[in-house]
Amino acid sequence: MPTIDPSAIAVARTGDTLRITLDRPAKLNALRPADISALRAAMQLPEDVRAVVFTGAGGRAFTAGMHVDSFQDLTPDSARAFIAELREMLAAVRTAPVATVCAVDGYCLGAGFELALACDLRLATTRSSFGLPEIKVGIPSVVDAALLPEYVGLSLAKEMILTGDLYPVARFAASGLCNAVVEPGELDAAVTEWLGRVAGHTRTATASQKRLFEVWQNTGLATGTAVSVQEFASVFAAEETAAQLTAYRNRL
Repeated sequence: MPTIDPSAIAVARTGDTLRITLDRPAKLNALRPADISALRAAMQLPEDVRAVVFTGAGGRAFTAGMHVDSFQDLTPDSARAFIAELREMLAAVRTAPVATVCAVDGYCLGAGFELALACDLRLATTRSSFGLPEIKVGIPSVVDAALLPEYVGLSLAKEMILTGDLYPVARFAASGLCNAVVEPGELDAAVTEWLGRVAGHTRTATASQKRLFEVWQNTGLATGTAVSVQEFASVFAAEETAAQLTAYRNRL
């Protein structure tokens, strides 16, 4: 019988933050189909989680993307099932009702880059590089690669996707792709700092804002503003909204 490669996704809880680590350092944290399923399952978040942080083990890569062997024996039908699972995992990250942070140290490629794009914030070290090398393998970049033009502009996005080349983090300084770029030894501190800025809000407000991001990206202005009215009204049904308003006023 063929060997089934187990998932290499480590999930740990620290306070109200869930930390998800891609943990196959000997292979630059390359992903297997089992990892995609494990990541999707990990995004079924408890109600008291306020933030999710994605990291890669080993200090050489966040991830090199999908292991190329994952594509070797795909047929049109199995390829459709494979990419649908990846799409659902990325959608779970993108639409999570909490803040999501991707901490990148080293290579961030392929499906891993799509995972980073699906997150709300990207923090990277100065030795990091990004790329979508799928075209070199003979397949297109898909799913959340569609977000790349919004971050870096259409011209650079087409260049990255059509060349499949790697780009150092410094190449994106003007685009704001990364919310912070730090030295490797400072990444953990940067994650802690940003969690302090985004994880302390009510889950009600954060979840509402995350839903609006999806609406704003996928509809026009009229629909976006109409849904915004409903979202604004809906948060006042939650008890924590009144409590947060009172706490904020008391700090003034």
